[in-house]
Amino acid sequence: MAAATTDRNTARRSGVVSEFAMKGATKIFAGTMAAIDTANGLAIPGKTSTTLKVVGVAQAFFDNSAGADGDLRVRVFRGPESLFRMANSASADLITLADVNSDCYVVDDQTVAKTSGGNTRSIAGKIRDVDSGGVWVEF
Repeated sequence: MAAATTDRNTARRSGVVSEFAMKGATKIFAGTMAAIDTANGLAIPGKTSTTLKVVGVAQAFFDNSAGADGDLRVRVFRGPESLFRMANSASADLITLADVNSDCYVVDDQTVAKTSGGNTRSIAGKIRDVDSGGVWVEF
């Protein structure tokens, strides 16, 4: 496409809320991590895998268990204006305040870890804080 020679009406939308097509036979629970599986481009719950890109936290319960791929779209919150408290992993993967501003990794749809688990986990997001309730993550 050539450079513009006149004004253009550029579409705009908020980056805080997005929707993604869901994998069939899938449920994503409210308040849990939703991720795109790079193998097929469809949204699934967060899990231990190296093929995921976390896209945010589900706004509500989305049930595509009786549907086909893409029959339902999951709506997620994300962005630098929003931090989400996820469960902290344990033992050697426990995240501490010393890990703030580092990447954290997906263990399951509600838990993040300090390490990639020997290159078995995808990046969840950036650690922004840690408290007694869990890990504050920016997706």
